[in-house]
Amino acid sequence: MPAQGYHPSLNNSAGARAMFHLRERNYRYFVALPIFVSFIWFSSLLAMLLTWIISGRPRYVSQEGSIAYISDVGASFLKPLFVVACCITGVGFLLSLVLERLLRHRGRLAPGMRKREHVLGTLAIIGAFIAMWGLILLSGFDTGRYPSLHRVFLLVFMVGVALSAIFTVLEFRWIAHDYADVKKLRRAYIAKAVIAGTLVLLGIVFGITLFYVPNVGAVIEWTIAFGFTFYLLTFYYDLRMAKYRPTRESKEMMVEIPRGDGSSDGAEGSQA
Repeated sequence: MPAQGYHPSLNNSAGARAMFHLRERNYRYFVALPIFVSFIWFSSLLAMLLTWIISGRPRYVSQEGSIAYISDVGASFLKPLFVVACCITGVGFLLSLVLERLLRHRGRLAPGMRKREHVLGTLAIIGAFIAMWGLILLSGFDTGRYPSLHRVFLLVFMVGVALSAIFTVLEFRWIAHDYADVKKLRRAYIAKAVIAGTLVLLGIVFGITLFYVPNVGAVIEWTIAFGFTFYLLTFYYDLRMAKYRPTRESKEMMVEIPRGDGSSDGAEGSQA
């Protein structure tokens, strides 16, 4: 049974040689992914909202209340912007989880040492895959011409994000038990849990107000959409932990195991 905070590949030269050596410039590209996706998503939403306000708050054909939904604005002449933003955001969201899984598998991030963590990580990616297609399809099947399909794909997107967030938080929660630097992972999964939990609760309220109080539903939808930006940014924090190579010093900190007498035992024999 591997000791707490221990990664098997760090204690043998073959594993160290096979480890994915991430160069500094590549690291910057990976970390930039969630930032880029968050910027595209947020700026596109802001552009759509400001366009509606500056245009005098017009009432769109598909609009029910006095406040336009994102889908109402997205079904107008701004549909190309909405489709591109949804495609980039959906694909970027999925790639962020896949990249995190790759770096975790290669030892650049805290590894999941049990089958349980691997299963949860895979389920999180499947949830992101479902969310990606839900987001892409809801932008294509706009609420003006395909109102029923649009709502179905909106539900698919929201369920996909919720499932992905739940499995990701559970995976981080269990990995934290076996990780030497537990504080970093604790901050990560608590942030994800708080943001995702808030968005899920708002999503439930949105589903109710959508049919009974359209104006309130519209405000909640814009709030959820902008709030999703913060969830995307949590992956920046995750990926930035892969910045440093597992040198001898960093390995010793990763695999440091407390002894019964209060002292610690590092992996001083491992080499990069």
